[in-house]
Amino acid sequence: MTARRGIFVAPFGELADVRVLAELAASAEDRGFDGFFVWDHVRYSPPTLPVADPWVALAAIALATSRVRIGALVTPVSRRRPHKLARETATLDRLSGGRLVFGAGLGSDNHGEFADFGEVTEPRERARLLDDGLAKLEGYWRDFAPRPVQEPRIPVWVAARYPNRRPVRRAARWDGLFPIDLPGPEALAELVSEVGAIDVVVTNPAGTELAPWVDAGATWCLTGFGKEPARDEVARTIDAGA
Repeated sequence: MTARRGIFVAPFGELADVRVLAELAASAEDRGFDGFFVWDHVRYSPPTLPVADPWVALAAIALATSRVRIGALVTPVSRRRPHKLARETATLDRLSGGRLVFGAGLGSDNHGEFADFGEVTEPRERARLLDDGLAKLEGYWRDFAPRPVQEPRIPVWVAARYPNRRPVRRAARWDGLFPIDLPGPEALAELVSEVGAIDVVVTNPAGTELAPWVDAGATWCLTGFGKEPARDEVARTIDAGA
């Protein structure tokens, strides 16, 4: 198997403590994992859980590690100001020594994260803002000082909810595809044939047999823990090693 391995956690509940996330990320690095990624939410549906800011969490994770790739999967760009996002991501890329991945997508309003805060809710308009924001972000990374460490830019992974193809075509213009709601490895193989030589990132529960996903074209296999991650479960999974 050649796919890289990562941990993917919601910074909710017990894991809303950024110090805990930093400790888990350091352990994941020690146990041979290649990446540590977090969800990006303002709030989540009941059961109500504490929610940590992903960017503050990633700063702590960057300082607690030296090798693993880090990032938020995924950030709804429509609710961010691209120039502010560029400053945050460039700073975090430099803080981490060039290890940041930027995950981007439309997001959803399933948890009232758009309408309740006055954000754009219409999917087509959010898609337009996503494309516009990514273009601006790339320009700011190039023009702002200091620039990110990574050249020609921070890698961008784009989310796509299966079986929609428009987001897949968007991902093919960037550096990675993060497909959501895949029914199985066969569906992944379909998408891989459409995007070319970019990273393809899948997430599955602990204990999933990964060989079929790698055979289908996954370059990253992340272990996820759902919306109510338990610190002990995540720690046990990490301790078992990559």
